[in-house]
Amino acid sequence: MAIVDQKWSALPVPHAMEVPDRVPKERYFDPDFFQMEVELLWSRAWQMACRLEEIPRARDFVEYEILDQSIIVLRDDDLGVRAFQNACRHRGVRVVEGRGKLKSGLTCPFHGWCYGPDGKNTFVSKAKSFAEHNLQPEDIDLTPVRCEVWGGCAFINLDDAAPPLRECIEPFATIMDAWKVESMRAEWWYAFRLPVNWKLAEEAFLEQYHVIETHPELVIPGRFPPRDAGAFDPRVFVDAELHYLHVMSDGMDGMVHANDVRVAESLRELELPTDPALAIPAWHRALNDAVVRWHRAQGSDIPDLNELEAHGWNESMFYCFPHYFVLPMYSSASSYRFRPLGPEETLMEIWSLTRFPEGSDRGQPTPPEPWEYDDPRVPPIPTQDFSNLPRQQRGLHAKGFEYMRLSEGIEGGVANFERTVDGFLAGLPYEKLIPALHAINLNPLERPVVDLGL
Repeated sequence: MAIVDQKWSALPVPHAMEVPDRVPKERYFDPDFFQMEVELLWSRAWQMACRLEEIPRARDFVEYEILDQSIIVLRDDDLGVRAFQNACRHRGVRVVEGRGKLKSGLTCPFHGWCYGPDGKNTFVSKAKSFAEHNLQPEDIDLTPVRCEVWGGCAFINLDDAAPPLRECIEPFATIMDAWKVESMRAEWWYAFRLPVNWKLAEEAFLEQYHVIETHPELVIPGRFPPRDAGAFDPRVFVDAELHYLHVMSDGMDGMVHANDVRVAESLRELELPTDPALAIPAWHRALNDAVVRWHRAQGSDIPDLNELEAHGWNESMFYCFPHYFVLPMYSSASSYRFRPLGPEETLMEIWSLTRFPEGSDRGQPTPPEPWEYDDPRVPPIPTQDFSNLPRQQRGLHAKGFEYMRLSEGIEGGVANFERTVDGFLAGLPYEKLIPALHAINLNPLERPVVDLGL
């Protein structure tokens, strides 16, 4: 990294991305590199801590853990969302575990120090036995953590100097607002332990070069127009589209919601032009309109899908650095979150999000017990991805393997992501990092290597 201004120089980054399309293998297992990520990335980046439906009522709380840090995220009495470090100000005991509802406040289970939903200390047992300097009022309140709400989620940042959330997650936020992602609710929630580095796990979803080999069932004859336009058959095309929707619904256990598949099936006999240049967009417009009509008739809040398509925002995957994905399709979406557990272990969570009639109470989603990556209950498409990842992690340790060789044109999402990681590890100021974040907080699929301004 070069000097970024006259006042300071960037920190040296070991195993840096010196060539954008070559990723040194040590980035995925070196303990010192991992420790730099702990200290310089996860301590500064905005992170999705919980879905708001996990804490719908006053005094509901959840514990968010990232590496050795534990954060309490809770609803206060005014239904605002606050976050605090989960450490009693007496001797550091974690005040809560998991999730629950406060009866009156937070009570340390060790010596009974108490805190209100606003984090203020409300009780110290045997207070007269402490020196005055150990009981200064503001000094014994729970330590607040930056917390902002967006898109149906609470985000936290351990750095008080970080810019506001929205400034760091554009244009992802604007596009997801157009999708009305805040109106979606969890239908199910899974978690998996992956024996791989967190970046390696994410990068399996930052490109679609792997689809033909890893997910051959998604390569369906008839979905794309033949070179000879005269060979196009609208009936074959519609059958292929419906087959694809079924595969996505079954293989991801809901990425295309079953309701939307049924709506699509109702259009099976739709008359389409014989010219593929007219037929294919006509099919997508008709399906978009039909899905919107069906969900609005149920009383759900859903955007006009054809308007999204007109903006070019109808892609099926959007990424928010460093660990959050939303994959919207028609009415619903899958959502991913990744958290490192160690240099070569990752917790991945998948939510299936969909729309319900406004005002309906879905209740709080049940937090999942993590499954192993090869558990037979894992949906078919993630099973295929997970089968590759441990083999890749082990393969990176081969003495003769030095670095990944990326395609500049179709694996640029991986290169852009890794170079943004380097920006954090170099300790760059936020004004240098924001342009890079804006460049990668998009659909990463089929993206080329781009200038991040780092």
